[in-house]
Amino acid sequence: MDSHKGVIVYCELSGKNLTEISTEMLGCGRRLADRLGEELGTVILGCGIKETAREAIAYGAAKVYVVDNPSLECYQTDSYVSVMERLVKKTMPKILILGQTSIGRDLAPSLAFRLDSAATLDCVDLAIDPDSGRLLQTKPVYGGNARAVFMTESNPQIATVRAKAMAPFEPDSTRQGEVVAFDAAMDPQGIRTKLKERFPEKTEGIRLEDAKVVVGGGRGIGGAEGFGRLKDLASMLMGAVGATRAACDNGWMPPTNQIGLTGKVINPDLYIAIALSGASQHMAGCYGARNIVAINKDDGANIFREARYGVVGDWKEVLPGLIDKLKELKVKGA
Repeated sequence: MDSHKGVIVYCELSGKNLTEISTEMLGCGRRLADRLGEELGTVILGCGIKETAREAIAYGAAKVYVVDNPSLECYQTDSYVSVMERLVKKTMPKILILGQTSIGRDLAPSLAFRLDSAATLDCVDLAIDPDSGRLLQTKPVYGGNARAVFMTESNPQIATVRAKAMAPFEPDSTRQGEVVAFDAAMDPQGIRTKLKERFPEKTEGIRLEDAKVVVGGGRGIGGAEGFGRLKDLASMLMGAVGATRAACDNGWMPPTNQIGLTGKVINPDLYIAIALSGASQHMAGCYGARNIVAINKDDGANIFREARYGVVGDWKEVLPGLIDKLKELKVKGA
């Protein structure tokens, strides 16, 4: 008889607080656990993080496993996989959820291999099959042109979840839960790599992944100077600027601003796509945008099939009028 039970969420931290995607996963995990009639647990790895457990409970966790150790202050594959393997083998969850982040993308498949299970990456929806009780894992395929639903037979069922794909619960500071201290018990001989130095990503203003408004540009912008105009528009809308791979490869924008299959995934309320064709590789990165407004002089561009609103015209002529109108509305609003 299979003794795997419950749902566990691996939570990432920003400083001493949960990241936004962690709160989203806790909301998802809570719904899955309730559907199964089982417990939602979470695990937090780091240094000096004992107080963070209360935040996880407020967002829905019933039990929080805290692994507090100086060697876990920064993510390293060997140490984190070692600790997570021991913890999962001890707790034996039916479902393990991680974020579709640089950490989650590294940790999930490594854990799946060690646990003789499988991992489905970049899910946009998780649900429980009413007949089998197994996890239905939905993810974009074919560059975001279709969605596929996967089901694995092995336990734990491991999945990573895309940012903004799930909704967090409203935090409740009165919610009660259990905090369990878990010993890292790492073997130094098993840590084959050592972190020497960190280079934080430099960002000006709102991070691309967090922005509610994103202005994106493609090859048709023509150069770095054109992206300066896009930055003016983004600034007025309190948003961020993104770019296609072609624009980044040409050096018009940094690689950290690339949106797409090989770049960042965004889920803004508004995405203004300017002078970009809407290739499937790029659209895979803005699949979750709630509203897309396209500006392109080619009325046959694929982006118009993806957009809610479209303007056919040269962006150099359209953009100044749009900026002037926004300034006018801003003055009236003031």
